Amino acid sequence: MKIAPSLLSADFGRLLDEARSVEALIDRFHWDVMDGHLVPNLTFGPPVVNALRPVLERPFDIHLMIDHPATYARQFVVLPGDTITFHIESLDTPSDAIAAIRTTAARVGVSLRPSTDLDRLANVLDDIASILVMSVEPGFGGQRFMPDSLERIRALRRTIGDRPIEIAVDGGIHAGNIADVVEAGADVIIAGSAIFGEPDRGVAIRALREAVR
Repeated sequence: MKIAPSLLSADFGRLLDEARSVEALIDRFHWDVMDGHLVPNLTFGPPVVNALRPVLERPFDIHLMIDHPATYARQFVVLPGDTITFHIESLDTPSDAIAAIRTTAARVGVSLRPSTDLDRLANVLDDIASILVMSVEPGFGGQRFMPDSLERIRALRRTIGDRPIEIAVDGGIHAGNIADVVEAGADVIIAGSAIFGEPDRGVAIRALREAVR
């Protein structure tokens, strides 16, 4: 299991300090890039993400919660091992988004809302490295985990079969439910409030890891 703290829940006024405070204890950084159209919120874009890429060592997972991922994917500075994820519900066709991400050094990921049929992924499974399952409605941190997500994760794991595709899960995950999420088939856990909402981030991250042992 890999842990990727969501910087959406960090203090934006101290973003670099917040990231460095957890970097030694985590596997990746998760960036929620929102445009106010695909989801009802605005967050950071390429200038902020790119400013921190040279000064942080852990891989970046850049989650494009935007309508036109094919247009913006190329604007991010990425390194091998980083992932750029687009939403299957975006206005761009999946093939265009995948092609755009492939022009960068990043791995290709795809995400879907809790209400989106998993069958929407059927035509992209051989072209991606990661699937991001949203276990809350995307847009804001601090929401409650949707229990129905567990069966969606299990169904995805069966569908993926032996393909080398990671399953990441984002939304409402904490020490009390992380074991269920991992047992269902998650490889990467994205946690925001469960880490940055705690006074001691080290204790919070260790609690997440201990909960699945």
